[in-house]
Amino acid sequence: MFPRFLFLLLLALTIGGACWIAFAPAPDARDVEFLPEPGVARLVLLSERDGGAQPVAGSAAVASGHADDSCRSIGPFATQSDMRAAMQALAPHARRIQFRNARATQSRGYWVYLPAMKTREEALGIARALSAKSVRDYYVVTAGEQQNTVSLGLFREQANAERRRAEIVGMGFPAQVVQRTEELPVYWIDFAEAREHPLDWRARAGASGEVREQAIACF
Repeated sequence: MFPRFLFLLLLALTIGGACWIAFAPAPDARDVEFLPEPGVARLVLLSERDGGAQPVAGSAAVASGHADDSCRSIGPFATQSDMRAAMQALAPHARRIQFRNARATQSRGYWVYLPAMKTREEALGIARALSAKSVRDYYVVTAGEQQNTVSLGLFREQANAERRRAEIVGMGFPAQVVQRTEELPVYWIDFAEAREHPLDWRARAGASGEVREQAIACF
């Protein structure tokens, strides 16, 4: 009887020990302190030192590098494709580069006209009077903001518009000239360069004479 009891007790202890080894939780690596080798300083995390994070080494050097930069903006480029081609040519040689959109007022020519009459009948009467003086290039505006105005032509060059106006005024009609404009999107490229090594952007980008540069604050 006793040997059998002892055998069962030993068997239970063996099974219990095996279960403990198999299912016991693994120790947290953070709770284990590794002792350094003699003469080797203990590793301390940056977040554990002085109660928080410290500036990253080298950031001061980056900031001081910006002080040596010079920044310029070039444009306007009329199309996105022109802007992107120039940007690809300049990007390998610039420290930083970006583009931005803007809007520019561009001329659509010069309009010669007679001011709007009160009624359509008056405008048609002026048109007949112009025709009687052998003026052929005119048009009576029949709708819109310029209704009852007599158009005498749209000219690309201001000198030609002024010549036309003087001709009509000489016939006794109060012709006027106004420049017609519209707002169109344009594109600019901003880039940073080393102050001591300025970038020959016009040669590298193959920019036309209409593209100009201006100094800007560095970004």
